[in-house]
Amino acid sequence: MIVGVAVVEIFVHESQSLKAKRGVVRSIAARLRNRFNLSVSEVGGQGTWQRAVLGISMTGSEEVPLRRALEKAVEFVEGTHLAQVLQSEIEIIRLPLAEGLTEGTENFDAAGDLPWSLETESEGASPEVGDTEEE
Repeated sequence: MIVGVAVVEIFVHESQSLKAKRGVVRSIAARLRNRFNLSVSEVGGQGTWQRAVLGISMTGSEEVPLRRALEKAVEFVEGTHLAQVLQSEIEIIRLPLAEGLTEGTENFDAAGDLPWSLETESEGASPEVGDTEEE
């Protein structure tokens, strides 16, 4: 699994209050979510009137498409003209699950089950919440 993260620092020129800035940040975040199907959150500058830092993340199985999508998302923020992009940074993180399995996972079958799905009801898994056992 590969995780792509972008950090975008923006400056909202027209903002004269926290409420006005938050309106712009919400608008940008909603547009990003709808257009690119990614996660967005304001991760910095919450107490300032004109500055905000947006955290954007996506997951995927290939690095190149992830990087391209994040680059397009940053370009999209610049293109909205709701705020000036002061700086941005993109980071791609490879998690070990994609390359090889860690210790304790020898019991995987050919379908590639994940460690937390190994225990099944037939093997004595604990009952679901709300289930009652008959005596």
